Amino acid sequence: MNLRYSTLLLATLASHTTISHAADWQEIEQSAKGQTVYFHAWGGSQEINQYLQWANSELQKRYEVTLKHVKVADISETTTRLIAEKAANQNTGGSVDMVWINGENFKSMKENQLLAGPFTQSLPNWKYVDKTLPIDVDFSEPTEGLEAPWGAAQLVFIHDQEKLYNPPASFNEMLSYAKAFPNRITYPRPPEFHGTSVLKSMLIELTNNDPALAKPATSDNFDAVTRPLWSYLDALHSVAWRGGKQFPAGTSEAIQLLDDGQIDLAVTFNPNSVFSAQASGKLAETTRAYAMEMGALSNIHFLAIPWNASANEGALVAINFLLSPEAQSRKGDLNVWVILQY
Repeated sequence: MNLRYSTLLLATLASHTTISHAADWQEIEQSAKGQTVYFHAWGGSQEINQYLQWANSELQKRYEVTLKHVKVADISETTTRLIAEKAANQNTGGSVDMVWINGENFKSMKENQLLAGPFTQSLPNWKYVDKTLPIDVDFSEPTEGLEAPWGAAQLVFIHDQEKLYNPPASFNEMLSYAKAFPNRITYPRPPEFHGTSVLKSMLIELTNNDPALAKPATSDNFDAVTRPLWSYLDALHSVAWRGGKQFPAGTSEAIQLLDDGQIDLAVTFNPNSVFSAQASGKLAETTRAYAMEMGALSNIHFLAIPWNASANEGALVAINFLLSPEAQSRKGDLNVWVILQY
């Protein structure tokens, strides 16, 4: 299978704050000068943190905008903060200027009217975004210009081919392997993003991608559709790492457990992370990334601006820069952007 880690280059709701269009871009850049953009983003990767430090340096030099990375373990923490500000009627001077989101967090922010926009069409670098990708929806939720796509990712598994030459090609094979070799298989604990994504992948395979999965759950079909997953997990957990009583906190811990020889499979949303981890000595040279035969769960991650951002213009300038060919090319460098997560 051809594993692909992609950047997104070359190829109005009344309840939301509306942002000016491209004709006013020079005014936006002028207003952004001197602003500090508080960017709430996952802080669990040293390499990604360093990338954002580079972006900050470039934004300061080019636009006099400071990008302050506020490291969070899960962006749901930021959602909770914004909901509190909304409840307090703090409609200006908010503490968050920009967020890295997708999936459930986007849906929650959108439903609670926490996002500014639509704004994507106002970005000069919007012309570089690959419109053939499904950027108009985020986990089936219409984006409606409220978030700008930043990159694409695939959920893949990592194994050491010297210790596990033929890794499981399906989740049913994974269960058979776990039964034959107890205490060697695990996954990050949900609701951590990777762990939840593993469960989604399991459900898709175990139900043969039931069409009901693409529709809202109902009280009539939820139990029936998801029953295969619960039966599978009961069987897997009984032979999983530490008896299914304990799980890695996230992908970084799982990769460390793999490198330590405690488990036989780890998971990542960035196939390229294996090469970068090998280069930094975090994984053996014999480790490889692969996808299940049925395919790899894919998604797009986005950037958005809260409705009450203090540095609205600065956030627009920052997002526009992060979509630029230069920033996207650097993001695609194996030696720069490494372990991806939300």
